[in-house]
Amino acid sequence: YIPRYDIIECILSGIMSVNGKKVLHMDRNSYYGGDSASITPLEDLYKRFNLPGSPPESMGKGRDWNVDLVPKFLMANGLMGLFEKRRFRKFLVFVANFDENDPKTMEGVDPKKTTMREIYKKFDLGQEVMDFTGHSLALYRTDDYLDQPCMEAVNRIKLYSESLARYGKSPYLYPLYGLGELPQGFVIVIYAAFLFAIARCKQLICDPSYIMDRVTKVGQVIRAICIMSHPIANTGDVNSCQIIIPQNQVNRKHDIYVCMISFAHNVAAQGKYIAIVSTTVETGEPEKEIKPALDLLEPIEQKFVSISDQYAPTDIGTESQIFISRSYDATTHFETTCDDIKDIYKRMTGSEFDFAEMERKKKDTFGDDDS
Repeated sequence: YIPRYDIIECILSGIMSVNGKKVLHMDRNSYYGGDSASITPLEDLYKRFNLPGSPPESMGKGRDWNVDLVPKFLMANGLMGLFEKRRFRKFLVFVANFDENDPKTMEGVDPKKTTMREIYKKFDLGQEVMDFTGHSLALYRTDDYLDQPCMEAVNRIKLYSESLARYGKSPYLYPLYGLGELPQGFVIVIYAAFLFAIARCKQLICDPSYIMDRVTKVGQVIRAICIMSHPIANTGDVNSCQIIIPQNQVNRKHDIYVCMISFAHNVAAQGKYIAIVSTTVETGEPEKEIKPALDLLEPIEQKFVSISDQYAPTDIGTESQIFISRSYDATTHFETTCDDIKDIYKRMTGSEFDFAEMERKKKDTFGDDDS
């Protein structure tokens, strides 16, 4: 199969190579990352968004910049010290101890029937705590999860807690030099020129742009890349952060996301910060929809706004053996992308992705060296 150099396809190629498959990468672009590329130098970002002139001298050297078009924080793997309210503390202890195979930990909860709304009610949690837990910890994009069985939400909250405990200050990781560096970890590049070459394969993975007659438009995302000379106010002057504005607090159907990174991650000139605001478009005036987030960033030195169509495959690919990924959504975390990777893997192989089994195969194939 022939994936492009996008994160989803590159991770899947790494997985399938561990499974013993031969992998060929082909891409129409001359850079890594596809839609999730890191743009450098800064002059190229100005050209990409058709801005007149060149970046001002105050922006520093163009090569100091690696600006992600679609930033995604990766969950690392404690929580208790951050929360003082007794009810919420009890809820977090319940989540940490919850084991669907041990009825003693469930406190009368049926993970297949009890809804998350009922769990919140059980611990007498208010609306703001529910919003924070569901959208900032469990990373749900709407409130639909409230009336579904609680097991998935509990596991999402546990993932956040365990990821935070792993490094102490944040549950997230972010690659130096930008997200475009990630695909390089999954591929060995061979530069070659093919004239009228035909590559034959048993399975094909690609993003929607390669086979538009097999996808359907499912929405739009607006993203605003903002360059600043200061961190976001009231965040403790941190060099990076993620802010999620829950949808019902701004009378919307979808959350608004803010991802801020900085010179500390080798993505900007010294003293500069990059904040990217994104959300799912709901109206005919997308930029007004992200105003609550943009207001948090002022003053903004330069802003680059884009609106992208979102596509999803029209079939699961089992008959054609063509497996198409979904377009990147508005989230600033990697969890929905992981879901897409696991979904494609299941469609390709007919089985659920098992990380422990993959680790065993990797050691059998490559030994214990993680490089």
